[in-house]
Amino acid sequence: MQEAKLYVGNLSYSVTQEQLQELFAQHGTVVEATVIESKGFGFVKFDTPEAAEKAKEALNGQEFQGRALRIDNARPPKQREQSGRRW
Repeated sequence: MQEAKLYVGNLSYSVTQEQLQELFAQHGTVVEATVIESKGFGFVKFDTPEAAEKAKEALNGQEFQGRALRIDNARPPKQREQSGRRW
């Protein structure tokens, strides 16, 4: 099954979650928009994989607040390895 969550990279540090949601809402129903502060990226989750794909095709490479967006399907977070320390 295709994922309905997108990674959005190359964001301006001044972009807000509301601005990100408004931009992507033009292409489908946004369930959640998250900006990772001071990192220049975020995530947008749609209600369907089709809406996510439509937004990805429409916005990847487009300029937003002076920067070209890089959009891809979000990957699951990596699990952190245990430090190996034993008490």
